[in-house]
Amino acid sequence: MSGAAKKATVTALQAALSAEHAAVYGYGVVGGRIGEKQRSEARAAYQAHRARRDTLAREVRNLGAEPVAASAAYALPFPVPDPAAAVRLAAELEDRVAGVYSDLVRAAEGELRGTAAEALREAAVRAVRWRGESVAFPGLAERSATASASAAPTA
Repeated sequence: MSGAAKKATVTALQAALSAEHAAVYGYGVVGGRIGEKQRSEARAAYQAHRARRDTLAREVRNLGAEPVAASAAYALPFPVPDPAAAVRLAAELEDRVAGVYSDLVRAAEGELRGTAAEALREAAVRAVRWRGESVAFPGLAERSATASASAAPTA
């Protein structure tokens, strides 16, 4: 891998790691507000994002970089006072994660590209489950109905 390709890959990995940190935080909020019937789905998503976060941190280290740390807190895109808002937040988190994995698919090569594509697919499927409908091109805001898919989680 050339120096420029390695730098692009590390940058995309760090962005994905940042998004996973934010998703883990966000699912903590979702879990506290979600209805009982959807709590196990929220817990499964939380665990999936923790696992992806840990894998990304290892990948960053394997490329000789220091993984970006999680923020102490993240600004939510909107208030989450009830279960309906928690469901909307979960869908938004998945859209944002899909967006950064889309970037990682473009930047990565080989096995890492396949892993990123799998993570993009998983986020898109979870977003559909939360939202009840899909977008045409998950992870590509310029081609989907919403611009939020590419919005970076805010710290």
